[in-house]
Amino acid sequence: MISMPIKLSDDLAALQDTARRFAEDEIRPVAAHFDESGEFPAAVIASGYRAGLLNLVQGDEFGGSNLSILEACVVIEEIAAGCAGFATSMVANDLALTPIALDGTPEQKAAFISPITTGGSFASFCLTEPGAGSDAGGLTTVAERTATGYRLTGTKQWITNGGVSGQFTVFATLDPALRHKGITCFVVPGDAPGLSRGKHENKMGQRCSNTVQITLDGVEIPEANRIGEEGQGFSLAMRTLDLSRPLTAMIGVGIARRACELALQYAKDRKQFGRTISSFQGIQFMLADMATAVESARLLTLRAAALLDAGRPATLESSMAKRVAADTAMEVATDAVQVFGGYGYTKEYPVEKLMRDAKLLQIYEGTSQIQRMVIARELLASGS
Repeated sequence: MISMPIKLSDDLAALQDTARRFAEDEIRPVAAHFDESGEFPAAVIASGYRAGLLNLVQGDEFGGSNLSILEACVVIEEIAAGCAGFATSMVANDLALTPIALDGTPEQKAAFISPITTGGSFASFCLTEPGAGSDAGGLTTVAERTATGYRLTGTKQWITNGGVSGQFTVFATLDPALRHKGITCFVVPGDAPGLSRGKHENKMGQRCSNTVQITLDGVEIPEANRIGEEGQGFSLAMRTLDLSRPLTAMIGVGIARRACELALQYAKDRKQFGRTISSFQGIQFMLADMATAVESARLLTLRAAALLDAGRPATLESSMAKRVAADTAMEVATDAVQVFGGYGYTKEYPVEKLMRDAKLLQIYEGTSQIQRMVIARELLASGS
């Protein structure tokens, strides 16, 4: 496959190598087992934490790896090429902690980021609800003011790592009638009275990534657990997603890259009609399109990451990267199954899992259709 199209520093090259070896030595040998069982691979992810592969974009003053978004993308591609389920669970802390890093006070950052990053524990981002997925402004989890803080009541859906997290970044509204203008961000401890966790969802793909429903039944939290001002939560969630979308997009790039690598090797080995199938033009064209799509998705994602690292607005580019990488992952993984033929449709070969894992990229953190809406809105607003 084509190599990374940027020059890596010695430190980043070493971390990329660490991530690649971790994926090859610790993830791939057990990926099929955890896919089949649906278990959360706690021990393996703990090994990744010790290797510095979690909390990638959190500041080193709070115990994070202090990587830029672009640097984190380099690492995430390697992990995702091992297993997307692992990658989703390993990057989830960055999604949950970013709102605190963006709008938290110094005291809140010390209280809510450092214990997660230094303790090897998990945090979860809680925006989606059973009735509010793409329409995040329609969430109905209510934050009622009390004498000392807030009382949260509602349900959050599809929460990554929700069954194992010690802390939740929860978006709730002061009044559902206010829609976006009422949404506020809060930090909720995992052991808070009134917080309960549902069963792990029996998903099509990324099965080892823990996904549960979280119920908040009158959970009391102090005012010090509110991140930012009242009514600013929706903006904070959108800014967080702008920053996280390149990281999620890179999971798609990792899936697609691995699918392309496997298809290429299989085409060189598999013989039909007395010669390898790689000699047939139909297969060659598929491989050419797959490799081109992977490289295109990678470059678009790295461009979005570089813009964000430079402090420039990148809502348009982040949505483009997420949309293209998600769709590329699905298309390339599906083509890899086609190259493998009947064998690709069985669980004995890894491309079947890659195809199932890829589908989720087109759904979570904004569906491919929502990304198109964002892209169109940004283009029309800029007059481009």
